Amino acid sequence: LLVVVLVTYLLTLVGNTVIILIASIDPNLKTPMYFFLTHLSLVDICLTTSIVPQLLWNLRGPAKTITTLGCAVQLYVSLALGSTECVLLAVMAFDRHAAICKPLHYAAVMNPRLCQALAGVAWLSGVGNALIQSTVTLWLPRCGHRRLHHFFCEVPSMIKLACVDIHTNEVQLFIASLVLLLLPLALILTSYGHIVKAVTRIKSVQAWRKALGTCGSHVMVVSLFYGTITAVYIQPNSSYAHTSGKFISLIYTVLTPTLNPLIYTLRNKDVKGAMRRLFRRDLGS
Repeated sequence: LLVVVLVTYLLTLVGNTVIILIASIDPNLKTPMYFFLTHLSLVDICLTTSIVPQLLWNLRGPAKTITTLGCAVQLYVSLALGSTECVLLAVMAFDRHAAICKPLHYAAVMNPRLCQALAGVAWLSGVGNALIQSTVTLWLPRCGHRRLHHFFCEVPSMIKLACVDIHTNEVQLFIASLVLLLLPLALILTSYGHIVKAVTRIKSVQAWRKALGTCGSHVMVVSLFYGTITAVYIQPNSSYAHTSGKFISLIYTVLTPTLNPLIYTLRNKDVKGAMRRLFRRDLGS
């Protein structure tokens, strides 16, 4: 398991770094879509780095521990980055909506100032959510032996360590999940509903292919990320089984950041073209 997680982590670092590199170097990728994609890659790198090194350290032997300070830092950082990714995926769906439904006004709508503002909102909402939820979770009194049935410090498993009634915390967690999980997901579904309507109105096979080429990668990433993270944060805490909870969390914290660059690279002609140009230039020099 240590080898599998280590290889997955290295692939995450390499894949997302390559995405950031080619999007910043290649002039053909200086578009809002790739601006947001670089932010997504940065979030994925930081999210896995906040979790996997500690996981690898614990997998190397029988002692599986984390310091109180380390657990608090991991809780704040991973929650902030996970929340940021939720909002960022919704922002990327809005960008695809503007590109397909308003192609003539796309450059005006998705201007650099708006793109920077939307990226800032994603990061600030993630940090704000982490500051509130993590602080409330860490304030809970914990009694006796502190055994965390998880591979990293996450809110649903952390509140189970409390020796007081946690019903209020469960309600607060559910409300926060509605705002930062279901609201962005609703915006994503609405955006794609408008996209399907626009493409259906054109009644062109070429338009369908363009829409699938433009949105296919994002739909796959959204399905993989939201399909797992909602299973952890939306379900009642009493049904949060130790084994299934750890497995689902492993998918969206370790596996999804690894697959994101592969999905965007394998399904995106622009990214593949930029990588070919980059390699040719390196070989030529």
